Amino acid sequence: MKKNIVLLLVFAVLCSCKQWKINQKANLKSKPNVLFIAVDDLNNWISPIDNFSNVKTPNFDRLAKMGVTFTNAHVQAPLCGPSRASIMTGLRPSTTGIYGMTPDNDIRRDGNPATKDIAFLPEYFQQNGYHTMGIGKLFHIHAPENVFQETGGRVKGFGPYPEKRFVWDGFGKGIRGTHGRTSTDWGAFPENDTLMPDHQSVNWVKERLDRNYDEPFFMGLGFLRVHVPLYVPQKWFDLYPLDNIETPPYKSDDLNDIPAVGMQINDLPMMPSTEWAKESGEWKKIVQAYLACISYVDYELGRVLDALEASQYKDNTIIVLWSDHGYRLGEKGTFAKHALWETATKAPLMFAAPNLPKGKKIEAPVEMLSIYPTLLELSGLKAYDKNEGTSLVSLMKSDKINKKNYAITTFGKDNHAIKKDGFRYIQYEDKTEEFYDHNKDPNEWTNQANNPIYASKIAELKKLLPTKNVKWDEKSNYTFQPYFVNQKKRVNGGRAKPEKK
Repeated sequence: MKKNIVLLLVFAVLCSCKQWKINQKANLKSKPNVLFIAVDDLNNWISPIDNFSNVKTPNFDRLAKMGVTFTNAHVQAPLCGPSRASIMTGLRPSTTGIYGMTPDNDIRRDGNPATKDIAFLPEYFQQNGYHTMGIGKLFHIHAPENVFQETGGRVKGFGPYPEKRFVWDGFGKGIRGTHGRTSTDWGAFPENDTLMPDHQSVNWVKERLDRNYDEPFFMGLGFLRVHVPLYVPQKWFDLYPLDNIETPPYKSDDLNDIPAVGMQINDLPMMPSTEWAKESGEWKKIVQAYLACISYVDYELGRVLDALEASQYKDNTIIVLWSDHGYRLGEKGTFAKHALWETATKAPLMFAAPNLPKGKKIEAPVEMLSIYPTLLELSGLKAYDKNEGTSLVSLMKSDKINKKNYAITTFGKDNHAIKKDGFRYIQYEDKTEEFYDHNKDPNEWTNQANNPIYASKIAELKKLLPTKNVKWDEKSNYTFQPYFVNQKKRVNGGRAKPEKK
């Protein structure tokens, strides 16, 4: 009798375990999938936001109609490496010391107290039952080893490249060995889209959207364009006749009231200057090339959306699309990111999900740092207590205008910008300042930091800046810019190692 009871109990336990596993599997399958799309160096010119020079982006428009578009989203660093590290760790640069370019495998390491135990965004999903996949530029290069269960890697550089540069030699007035060589150049190349690495990346995504999965998936896709060189096939240039192209607002004496540190950060002799572009007749051609690259990425985005729409996952997939920073196309005297001004910090951020509004636009300032916690909440996953960002779900679902939101951007140690209430406040490491009222001065042409009528607002914004500003991480460098090389030496007391190209 006792033996029978024991057998029955064992049988019951086994059945219970089996049912638990069945229920767990069912719960996992009910979780939404995540399509995580990064676009390199994309500013707000796309048609759902600025619609600059009548840019043609039907698939960005399509995604905007599917969900929520943030028209005032700001990066945590106006530079690829630290911006992406911030998104993937959920931590600010001022917390990690990752102010410059850091090898993917060195973002998390024992020598960095802030990151040594961090769970990268894709890893957190894997820890919660997701199958993770990634291709292209997601971190600075591709991804740290073993972050994705399935990886398509990334082609080296930003090619394909013609045998000889078309216009820009990459050095400009810069000094070889001091300023580095930019990939900046522009022109029609190659002959067709299939030769572009982004096209191959989309093929990889399409193939995987056609598979069956036992678990929900997290899939990352990192586009290389619109990063320089501004090379795409001729048909994308043909969309933008030169005679019809606008150039961004520019004022030749715009920088006369900028503090010394701000000018040092903006000193990029390897990049084309606006004055050179005007005198040489290349300004419209550079803008044309950038617009052509945007339209090319839009085409590839359309291929992804088509594949998702045709798949079994169309009704249960979250899409997030973001860029790692803005890009200046002549504003503030140059063609580059690298600044704490609006055109460098502001970038597209778009969400689409089954439980989000459709076709909604939000003008409140938000941070790319919020991507991590937002995706967790949308997916029904437990919040990650190390995230420094705030979920945007309630903001996306609310009908109220949120005036409390603000966004902080950091560029090197103790250099910060904050955007709030239509104002931008910048404080540099030596406590010099910039302040702009975007209601009166959207182009940030007049520094009002010393105007007494704004004193109370400046004091308010100053209180919101990060109080924790750690030293440069030893593995993080930015040798393109002498200011940052020198800052790291001053702050860390050592010698910065040259960045590997």
